[in-house]
Amino acid sequence: MGLETMTPAKQTTTTTTLVFTYGTLKTGFSNHVLMQDLIRSGDASFKGVYKTLDKYPLVCGPYRVPFLLNKPGSGHHVTGELYAVSPRGLSRLDELEGISRGHYVRHPIRLSAAEEDEGGDLETEPSLVEAYYAHKSYEEELWRRNRGRSFGAYTENEARGYVKRKDRPQHLSFLDHIRIFVSSPSD
Repeated sequence: MGLETMTPAKQTTTTTTLVFTYGTLKTGFSNHVLMQDLIRSGDASFKGVYKTLDKYPLVCGPYRVPFLLNKPGSGHHVTGELYAVSPRGLSRLDELEGISRGHYVRHPIRLSAAEEDEGGDLETEPSLVEAYYAHKSYEEELWRRNRGRSFGAYTENEARGYVKRKDRPQHLSFLDHIRIFVSSPSD
């Protein structure tokens, strides 16, 4: 009987969510240490480089923080990395992305292989692939602040000037930083 009760729990821990990362969680960027930690603990595995099937705006906000805006049809086919993440890993990503604090929202996104020869690697329903988007409460202002300009990949060039969370003014919340940014003049 003990073995039977362990089997469902084991199945639960092997259920993964595919998560598309396009910014600081990607290889070579500041928050990738979290992905490395999740890979080491068995809570994530790298699936490859993909791009969005539809065009989306990818913009920078305060401190060069990247934001994907949920405006399909605008912007570019965004390139990023896909990871299979356990429920425990997803919880840690949701915490980093401030899901419960209104920083980002996690919604489905459709992807295609970034390279033609990779073709057919993504054999899941597109609705099962998740991405972190800017929260609706400031998305439109962020789009206006960037004057409708976006880019197809968060690269070293876009990240130039990025300020880590610990190095930002601590007396302001993340949402305060966004409000100040969107109300300031564009470059």
